[in-house]
Amino acid sequence: MIGNLKRLVLTQTKLSKLSAPTHQPKSHVHTRLKPPKANQTLKRCLDSNCNTKAILLFRELIKHGPSSIDSFSFVFVLKACTKKPFTLEGKQLHAQLIKLGFHSIIHLQTLLIRFYSASGNLLDAHYMFDEIPTKNIVSWTALISAYVANQKPQNAVELFRKMQKLNVEPDQVTVTVALSACADLGALEMGEWIHAYVGRKPELKADLSLNNALINMYAKCGEIKTARELFDSLGEKDVTTWTSMIVGHALHGQANEALQLFGKMEEIKQKNGKSRDEGNRESSIILPNDVTFIGVLMACSHGGMVEEGKKYYQSMSEDYGLKPRDVHFGCMVDIFCRAGLLKEAYEFILGMPGQANAVIWRTLLGACNLHGEIELGEEVRCRLLELEPGHVGDSVAMSNFYAAKGMWDKKVTVRDQIKQRRAPGCSSIEVACEISEFVSADDDHPLEAEICEALKYLTVSIKAYGYSPEISSLAEY
Repeated sequence: MIGNLKRLVLTQTKLSKLSAPTHQPKSHVHTRLKPPKANQTLKRCLDSNCNTKAILLFRELIKHGPSSIDSFSFVFVLKACTKKPFTLEGKQLHAQLIKLGFHSIIHLQTLLIRFYSASGNLLDAHYMFDEIPTKNIVSWTALISAYVANQKPQNAVELFRKMQKLNVEPDQVTVTVALSACADLGALEMGEWIHAYVGRKPELKADLSLNNALINMYAKCGEIKTARELFDSLGEKDVTTWTSMIVGHALHGQANEALQLFGKMEEIKQKNGKSRDEGNRESSIILPNDVTFIGVLMACSHGGMVEEGKKYYQSMSEDYGLKPRDVHFGCMVDIFCRAGLLKEAYEFILGMPGQANAVIWRTLLGACNLHGEIELGEEVRCRLLELEPGHVGDSVAMSNFYAAKGMWDKKVTVRDQIKQRRAPGCSSIEVACEISEFVSADDDHPLEAEICEALKYLTVSIKAYGYSPEISSLAEY
């Protein structure tokens, strides 16, 4: 934590140990490393993605005294630490800039927020933000981005709201990042408010990145029609624009729309490719990326299009040179499983390059349960026990599987192997731009009585229409 970082300043002599003497004479080093030439070298290392080299060079500069560096030196090397990220080296740099009196420079403070975010250390990122006496929009955006990047969208939205209450005017980057948080949360009201806010502020020109964020937000928040209207209205589109819309259609089970859009994307690619061959240099070719194919494969899965899925999976590598990742393998397994082709899914997993992860095997386990393939399900569970022996959900799923088959002895055996409870489920709801989270069996909410009363009413209503729960699907502990 940064609270302990000031003690690190006292141990900065360790940097000299890290800065082992080079084989070059001191005089040679001094003539080669004086600012601004040293900063130019650091910048070249950063631009060339030689981040380790930049850090080693900075250590060499530190060894020859504070006069060898300035605040810009810290800028370059902090960016290098953020790219990897180099967690230990970044913390040492933070301590060093405190020691040398650079800690009050807002640009360096903002870079430290980004560094701690890249390291997954949100506590210190927020602490660094709080240390800034006069915060500007860049520092606010850096912290909001930190929460989005570390899968804490609710914190990001709350911070954006706090910024508004303090009358800090967001810029295009801020609202783009805030829209990403709304998309992850499904916070439609907040997303619509941001869209309207952009419309009221002529200085917030909706560029391509902002429009892409709006399409993504509307699609993920269930407003697929609005997302498509916005998509169709745009004159300028890039691969992110097309991908956001294709994924949006796929998420909503609109397989035909997603694949038709992908087909149109390919047609434009071929047309522009032909124009370029004919000498029209202004024609730009937009190629699908690996995320685009995630949307395409998801569409095939939801649409039950097995052969089409195989074709697109093959086209991904053969026509576009894209290497499939675990998520693409998972999509293919899901395609087979939804179509009931469990043996084919199993063979596909065994034929994958490298070891399949637990998520892929878990997809097959769920399909085995759904289709009553008990023997294959037992084989899949054995695989999962090897990968994640402590995952409670797999044992619960298998226990329910045995119960559905009436195999009570095996159910009891699996149930007795469960040594801990599953992490409670969590859901969220947005009311008047406020996000509330609920954990399973949560009794701390101030409106608990009203919520329970509403749930009782819903239960009575759905039972009146003939609903009855399947007892065998309820997990026992």
